[in-house]
Amino acid sequence: MSTGRSRSAKRMGNKLMETDWVAQRIAHGSGGTSRLRTPSMRTAIWLGLAVPYVALVVAVMTLRADIEARLFDPNYLVQQMAALFSGIAAAFAAFASTVPGFDRRALLLPALPFGAWIGSLGFGCLRDWLVYGPNGLAIQPDWICFPSVVLVGAVPAIAIAFMLRRGAPLTPHLTTALGGLASVGLGDFGLRLFHTQDASAMLLVWQMGTVFLLTALAGWFGAFLLDWQVLTDNVRGRIGVSHRQ
Repeated sequence: MSTGRSRSAKRMGNKLMETDWVAQRIAHGSGGTSRLRTPSMRTAIWLGLAVPYVALVVAVMTLRADIEARLFDPNYLVQQMAALFSGIAAAFAAFASTVPGFDRRALLLPALPFGAWIGSLGFGCLRDWLVYGPNGLAIQPDWICFPSVVLVGAVPAIAIAFMLRRGAPLTPHLTTALGGLASVGLGDFGLRLFHTQDASAMLLVWQMGTVFLLTALAGWFGAFLLDWQVLTDNVRGRIGVSHRQ
């Protein structure tokens, strides 16, 4: 019995050592693999792919008629910048999380802009309630919100999904949740350039609700998208490492 446990423990130890070695190969590149760029560089590349698509969707949908007036609305600007920087910070954190030995403080980067995003919507709800009373918090159906955010964030989501697979899936659920937040943040930023819904309560329920839902779905999908076994087997094949049992 003790001999069997010893062999099992030895195999597990060898497996962990090999997995760690493969993760280092993925991150640093050798033996047929290319070195990963830094998280900041990968974030810039992602933005280079995503922003033109978002701009194209906004151009096709046409800018909202009151865009000039909105640009002088501090609350609108804060919400837009918070959504944009939430997306950028989440993308950086997602890419950082695929690097072995990454600084875990990077995972906190989206917290500040995301907190500002929610806070600005909460402040808007308070302002509407003080000005309009209970009518200022009325909730109406906004069925265009969810599919519009999905539309604007589709290519950013696909791009970051493929890019995240070029790394070590150390925290697959968290990594894909951050990738989802990055795409949805950029999607919501683009949405509000052509969608005219500005009531804070509606934004909080429909748009922020969509952000939470899509981010949660992305996190749940992490185990499928970033399957450690599949990715490491692929790397083993490229660098000629046999899969020892």
